Amino acid sequence: MELYVPVLALAVLAGAFAIGSVVMSSFTGPKRYNRAKLDAYECGIEPTPNALSGRFPVKFFIIAMLFIVFDIEIVFLYPWAVHLDALGWFGLAEMAVFLGTVFVAYAYVWRRGGLDWD
Repeated sequence: MELYVPVLALAVLAGAFAIGSVVMSSFTGPKRYNRAKLDAYECGIEPTPNALSGRFPVKFFIIAMLFIVFDIEIVFLYPWAVHLDALGWFGLAEMAVFLGTVFVAYAYVWRRGGLDWD
C-alpha cells in the first residue's frame, strides 16, 4: 500500500488544483458581459440564424476522428519504444502489424480525399 501513497497524493493534488482553478476563476474573472461576448463564436465566422437549420459539414468530424486515430498511434508507440529491448522480435512483429493497419487507414483516407482542406 505504501507504493500507492505518492500516486494518491498526486491525484489529490491534481484534483484540488483543478477544482481550485475553476473556483478562483469564477471569483477573479471579469464580469463585464455584453452582446458580443455572449454570442456563439464559430471559428471567426459570424454566426447566422440560418446556420442552425442547415446541415453542419461532416468534414470537421472526420478530421477530428483522424486526429484521434493518429494520436492513439503515438500513445502506443512511446511505451513500445521504451521497452523495445525487453519485447524482442515478438514486440517488433506486433508493432509492424499495428503500423501496417494504421498505414492502410492513412492510405485509405488519403485516397478518399480526407486530408484535403478545400
